[in-house]
Amino acid sequence: MASTNDIKNGTVLDLDGQLWQVLWFQHHKPGKGNTVVRTKIRNIVNGKTVDRTFPADTKIDMAQVDRSDMQYLYEDATGFVVMDNNTYEQMTIPAETFGNAKDYLLEGATITVATNEGNPLYIELPASVELEITYTEPGLQGDRSTGGTKPATLETGKQIQVPLFIATGERVKVSTESGEYLGRVNN
Repeated sequence: MASTNDIKNGTVLDLDGQLWQVLWFQHHKPGKGNTVVRTKIRNIVNGKTVDRTFPADTKIDMAQVDRSDMQYLYEDATGFVVMDNNTYEQMTIPAETFGNAKDYLLEGATITVATNEGNPLYIELPASVELEITYTEPGLQGDRSTGGTKPATLETGKQIQVPLFIATGERVKVSTESGEYLGRVNN
């Protein structure tokens, strides 16, 4: 048992038999009354996000979550296969748990997998990835100084918006959180 004072971003709580990940928290001391801890938590199973307030120093159950660096190997009919970098054990992660991570990963990429009692809970991606543009319309002469964008297809199949001067075959840095173009990668 832990108290609400131990809550941090990323902590996984066991509330009413369900696992919830803390996305945001704040200790709040109103003018009158006792201190409370405001949180925004996400249900790990169904993705539902709720705001929840706890009285300060309340006892709560924290789930034991193990985070391991794993290598993404391939996708098959049952899900996504990853391998633990330390033990070389392979694990299949269901597509629902993997989420949109497949839009940013190539085979062989390293990711962090959070597990509870051997069951995969969620995937943590790096903040940004470098991917190649496989197709985009050519930019027109004179469009280089404007702030316009055009659609481009990444090597993973994901489509993003890029500046007009980006050409097919260039490598770009993409945010895994928002899917936005962050810049060109110089070789």
